[in-house]
Amino acid sequence: MDTVLAIDIGGTFTKIGIVDTQGKILASKVFGTKSKEPFETYLKELIPNLHQLLATLDSPTKPLAVGIGAPNANSITGHIENPPNLNWGKEIPIVKSIATALKLPVYIANDANAAALGELRFGMAKGMRNFVVLTLGTGLGSGIVVNGNLLLGEHAQAGEIGHVNVDPNGRYCNCGLRGCLETYASVTGIKRTVFELIAEMREDSPLRRISFEDLTGELIANAALDGDPLALRAFSITAEILGSKMADTVAHLDPEAFILSGGLSKAGDVLLLPVIASMEKNLFVSYKGKIKVYLSDAPRNAAILGPAALAWSNIS
Repeated sequence: MDTVLAIDIGGTFTKIGIVDTQGKILASKVFGTKSKEPFETYLKELIPNLHQLLATLDSPTKPLAVGIGAPNANSITGHIENPPNLNWGKEIPIVKSIATALKLPVYIANDANAAALGELRFGMAKGMRNFVVLTLGTGLGSGIVVNGNLLLGEHAQAGEIGHVNVDPNGRYCNCGLRGCLETYASVTGIKRTVFELIAEMREDSPLRRISFEDLTGELIANAALDGDPLALRAFSITAEILGSKMADTVAHLDPEAFILSGGLSKAGDVLLLPVIASMEKNLFVSYKGKIKVYLSDAPRNAAILGPAALAWSNIS
């Protein structure tokens, strides 16, 4: 049985899995990324976890390759470069490190680029030629497919929609800039919005009794689904900002669709409907009513399908 190893590195969690050619996840595991600790510490945890995962299969298999999705990954150099949510240094030679440890070919892409490949090969974007995936997690990543091909750019860094500017005097971003979209439209961003609203609004909310560290996107989403006015207002603000920047992206790319994934997308229509309304309001007239917006229907552990699709696309 042919398989690949898939690694999805997030700012909070790392997801790993073994995936076959049809996108079936044969085994998977999640562990903390330890983003504040040195990369060497992370590597010492990652490699044993990969070996343990392989040992769980009833029929032992030697993977053909490894696919990695990671923030600020450069597919040309094989490095993670200046990751704002990982305190690992400026250039991390992750491809070489894992290839040396596992004795396998290793391929890497920006995590959102990998997610776009996953949707193209296994998910909602089958049959599409022009679309944008937005991953709304700890930060905001984006993967862009144009004419059926992943858009990489001259330096393999195309598609950093999370770092387009919303407000030049806005919130500080971990990348060093101010007012980046991901400081508003991400799990971290909506948490910041909630705490601003706690100071501004008088209505009672269960979110008032949760610390910033303990607050999660899921808790905010559940509160909004229960009709909590503070959570609903937070989603309204987030959707207004995100939708307006999606309209800007449409002017650049004219995509068939956007596919929203990641923790924030779990809010469903609480996010989707106001995002569509904001995007439509801000679209140039030629695009109105033409651009579809979907929530990814991939299961929770499907983040690894992106890196798996990356590996399969390089060896098949």
